[in-house]
Amino acid sequence: MLKNDLLEQWDRENFLHPSTHLGQFARGEAPQRVVTGGEGVFIQDRAGNRLLDAFAGLYCVNVGYGRSEIAEAIAEQARELAYYHAYVGHGTEASITLSKMILDRAPDNMSKVYFGLGGSDANETNIKLIWYYNNIRGLPEKKKIISRWRGYHGSGLMTGSLTGLELFHKKFDLPLAQVVHTEAPYYFRRPDPDMSEEAFSAWCAAELEQLIEREGADTIAAFIGEPLLGTGGIVPPPAGYWEAIQPVLEKHDILLIADEVVTGFGRLGTMFGSDHYGMRPDLITIAKGLTSAYAPLSGSIVSDKMWKVLEQGTDENGPIGHGWTYSAHPIGAAAGVANLKLIDEMGLVANAGDTGAYLNRAMREALGDHPNVGDIRGDGMLCAVELVADKADRVFMDPDRKAAAGIVGAMAEDGVIARAMPQGEIIGFAPPLCLNRQEADQIVAATEKAVRAQLG
Repeated sequence: MLKNDLLEQWDRENFLHPSTHLGQFARGEAPQRVVTGGEGVFIQDRAGNRLLDAFAGLYCVNVGYGRSEIAEAIAEQARELAYYHAYVGHGTEASITLSKMILDRAPDNMSKVYFGLGGSDANETNIKLIWYYNNIRGLPEKKKIISRWRGYHGSGLMTGSLTGLELFHKKFDLPLAQVVHTEAPYYFRRPDPDMSEEAFSAWCAAELEQLIEREGADTIAAFIGEPLLGTGGIVPPPAGYWEAIQPVLEKHDILLIADEVVTGFGRLGTMFGSDHYGMRPDLITIAKGLTSAYAPLSGSIVSDKMWKVLEQGTDENGPIGHGWTYSAHPIGAAAGVANLKLIDEMGLVANAGDTGAYLNRAMREALGDHPNVGDIRGDGMLCAVELVADKADRVFMDPDRKAAAGIVGAMAEDGVIARAMPQGEIIGFAPPLCLNRQEADQIVAATEKAVRAQLG
């Protein structure tokens, strides 16, 4: 493509990119891609490259790119009413309709939806609601939140603290004191290789119980967990995990937040991950798949149990003192309505289960015997390939080798976008839910080619 402008130069000189090595990018030492279009599972960049996006942006473009139905809904809403706030009982047709559509799909113990813009602010809302809830109940000391190492829950002050990845804490003075972390349900990295999945789940529950005893159950308000670990390595829970964890929480009057920013609205082959794994949450965090990222929107789904106490709180104290200017933004809500309709019409929940299982199976067949592939795992339209130095003894690779990053770079040269996951040599996949088997084969072929070229 012939270019006679300074866009790439302006990018390096003016744009502070998230999750980027700032110095290398500004100096022109790190890769740069300006994306100009997309259709289905493919994107196109300014250099004219067409790439299969096997990570759906950031797990979020679930319906695929270029869906005119959502674009038209956004345009129509912008022409009719681009904005009005949701404070003091104001609503729009889009925000009210979307609330109903979400609750029709959510677990049956959920009551109301509060809308924000992104997963981070939704989890900030969750923590505030939990603290309010316990204050109304007369439990002002019950405020700590238990998260898990390798969990991902956002990049704010509280949400970055909940995130259990070193990169999001380092030099930011995080985590804050109200957050404590427990073991990740990461069976491949279990401390005892002889443990069964069920035994490892029981061990995780015992570690949680001990943490609660050390901290004091009267100081702990909630436990937050993704149904399946996402950014921490795309790790499905081991057998019996949620069945072991939830009785511990119930015993100690600790609320459960299901962070479904990645798993909500079909990615696991079910509408919600909570249903998929038998979770009974008190709050559910939603974002990404709510609009397939066609417009920013997130939500906190509040259970009946919590809602009753929140109502009591406003009866006693007046209107609740929480809100964002862009809560329930009508353009985001209109995108959400169109997106959820499209998910149903295209049969994407079932396709995520069927094609996702095919992708995982094909990946295992292609690379399961490779001496440096220690684990291939996934569920629904999620898959991960974890690299090791020694397969037999589970010797992990030196992170300075950056093997996964090298493989992902080679895959991009071959027309497929995957993700080198943080804190481990892990190649992650989260394609749009509209992926077909031929496109899954393309992902597997590019992965196998890059792994064998880079590692032998």
